[in-house]
Amino acid sequence: MGALAACSGNPAPPAGRWQGVYEDGNLIVAARLEIDKGGHVRVSAPNAIGDFAAMPENDRAVLRARLVSGLAHSWPEIGTVPLDFDGKAFRKPGGVAPQLEWDAGAHRMTMIYYSGSRASVRVALQPVDNFDS
Repeated sequence: MGALAACSGNPAPPAGRWQGVYEDGNLIVAARLEIDKGGHVRVSAPNAIGDFAAMPENDRAVLRARLVSGLAHSWPEIGTVPLDFDGKAFRKPGGVAPQLEWDAGAHRMTMIYYSGSRASVRVALQPVDNFDS
């Protein structure tokens, strides 16, 4: 079960939907996040790792579109994940590394993408009413 673990006194997580794409010369990530009013978190971030700096923009656009399309196609199968929320950061239960960061003042959500082969990156997520299909 993927309910958000919450101790009394902890703030409620923000409910909503967010999505975003991150790209640098070696990484493309398409991310989608949904938090329901009960605090259940669903997140998915398919990615491609390679040497994209030399790739023509049209080819990178096709790759981005394929990641976004794959995300939309697989989204119905994505389950919830348990995360603790302290008012700013979402962490795996008992974990230290933040998985998501919430800036309540700016209403900004950021997903932290971790890869064993490179430094983590922050993926800025934009609020959406409905996800792109």
